Amino acid sequence: MPNKIPLNVLLDLPPAEFLSALGGIYEKSPWIVEAFCNATLSPNLDASVIQANKDTLSNVRLLFAAIEKFMRNADKEKQLELLRSHPDLCLKIDAASCREEQDIDITPESVHEQRRANLSSLTPEERSTFTSLNNEYKAKFPFPFILAVRNASKHTVLSALRGRIHGTLEEEVECALFQVNKIAWMRLLDIVDCPEGSDGHGGFLTCHVLDTANGIPASGMRIELFQWENGEEGVQRKQLIGSFVTNSDGRLNGPALAGKSFQVGTYEWNFYVGDYFAKYSSSRISGTPFLDVVPLKFGLDDPTEHYHVPLLVSPWSYSTYRGS
Repeated sequence: MPNKIPLNVLLDLPPAEFLSALGGIYEKSPWIVEAFCNATLSPNLDASVIQANKDTLSNVRLLFAAIEKFMRNADKEKQLELLRSHPDLCLKIDAASCREEQDIDITPESVHEQRRANLSSLTPEERSTFTSLNNEYKAKFPFPFILAVRNASKHTVLSALRGRIHGTLEEEVECALFQVNKIAWMRLLDIVDCPEGSDGHGGFLTCHVLDTANGIPASGMRIELFQWENGEEGVQRKQLIGSFVTNSDGRLNGPALAGKSFQVGTYEWNFYVGDYFAKYSSSRISGTPFLDVVPLKFGLDDPTEHYHVPLLVSPWSYSTYRGS
């Protein structure tokens, strides 16, 4: 992907260059970003008004919310036109297998997203199932099946298609628009960066471990944090990015990720619970602990938010949740 544009630089671009940078976040529908530009950054506005508008867009989430409003406020026919701008599911599957993007009438953004979902790995039986369900969907709804597939697998896509095919038109329009916004959001994150020297967009990651067997914070537990990345041909690999030991309160001494290191993506905690519970005679840890290393794989989707991913654990069970 090309180098990202710092948010402050992006907001200072002339409207035509701003549109060129962001016009593709909604599939073949630059009118959404154009409407935002006309209302917010147009040179026809008073300079003080433009500056006041820029001041409200201090992070990428606020920028997206301001752009999204013009899609949500569009009339129903315009929204249906947006949905019909997306490529057909089977076309997406074919695009995932193409070496040259120009082989198929699909935007480069869509090609990139389909390849990350590894749709080219469909077996003949899976492809037949996709085609059958997709034809049923198209016969029922006046727009193609839309799913933000970038971080999904072929199994996710198939499950979503099977589930959504039974909805009403009103329900499916709302669901499809939600997916369109997810796609636009991920594309925006590919383009926009925070200004150099700033504390990112404000997001950070924390953790807390509670020992539910003894009713205390799990102090002294070793934890590792990995980041998952897509390798060649859709094969994922993980890279160690941090090692920690919980303090007396069962927490880390600060955020595991913050500022420029807090990036959208897929991560994994590894909690060394077997080592931790070995110090308690009441835990009855055997030579092969029932729980030794507990992995928690999770996603960070918004660089402006606080993600708190804790662990509640005993020698025989564990749970987690998205905190804040």
